[in-house]
Amino acid sequence: MSKSIPNVDWTTQLESVIRQFVKKKLELIMREEIKNFLEIEQAGTSNMRNGYYQRNLDTQYGRIEGLLVPRDRNGEFQTQLFAPYQRHTGWLEEAIIRMYQSGMSTREIGTFIERILGNAYFPATISRITDVVKEGIEKWHTRPLHKRYSVLYLDGLYVKLRRETVEKEAIYVVLGVNEEGYREILDFFVGGQESAYVWQEILQQLYNRGVKEVLLGVFDGLPGLEEAFKAVYPKADVQRCVVHKVRNTLHRVRKKDQFEVAEDLKLIYRAPNKRWRYKCFNSLSRNGPANIQEKFNLGPMSWMSSLHLWMIQAVFEV
Repeated sequence: MSKSIPNVDWTTQLESVIRQFVKKKLELIMREEIKNFLEIEQAGTSNMRNGYYQRNLDTQYGRIEGLLVPRDRNGEFQTQLFAPYQRHTGWLEEAIIRMYQSGMSTREIGTFIERILGNAYFPATISRITDVVKEGIEKWHTRPLHKRYSVLYLDGLYVKLRRETVEKEAIYVVLGVNEEGYREILDFFVGGQESAYVWQEILQQLYNRGVKEVLLGVFDGLPGLEEAFKAVYPKADVQRCVVHKVRNTLHRVRKKDQFEVAEDLKLIYRAPNKRWRYKCFNSLSRNGPANIQEKFNLGPMSWMSSLHLWMIQAVFEV
């Protein structure tokens, strides 16, 4: 089930959702792994399942905690996803994300499963695990989406994906917040350099899948992205992601003043409700236009224009 949005920044939200997504998919593969290990690799023996144990696994998106790893009664099963005492994976999470991106063929999914599990199993085991994973991927991509989302977050993550060579590619991630305040990854798309044209195609696909109304779009300042978003959702408000907005603001502040200004801005975008957001903003503005605009060159009207959009987000924060 999706998680309700905490009052934290977008990067933290995204990493948390991706960790939960990867965790669920790793557990799915391991359940099929031990099932076929017992049915095929140890056919005719009395060995059977013996519950799970929990372990942690560090990824580039943070630590996955409480990962459920199945075990057998004889202690002969060892998942091939990671070594018994391995605590960090540098590529496994990318393999999972790439498998679940839109447009992956059965052959490509099978190749990824073979790469993940190695040569430890009979071909029949790999084939059966691939079939189950493929079915799960198809269900995920065809699952019903809400007609209306209060917020859509768009972000392009650059990661190293191993093919013939190791190159950085953009993973396009769309995270939606529904009217009840719950968040979910709507889809992954992988490929090339991030562009507004690709984002418009992605949004159009989501629209065709049933996402007809969006109240607010949140993303960075990628050229053309606002126009691409408005082309699909013309009635939606748009706002630059607060992380990118703060960075952009601080670039125009003298270095010796950056820490102080960053702390003042943090009070605004982390305020728990509408009243406190305005109070914090007015407190910063009371120093006077000369102090804000001339000394810091902040452009406070840019922040003021974003306040009503943050109010929309605040409705869905808990």
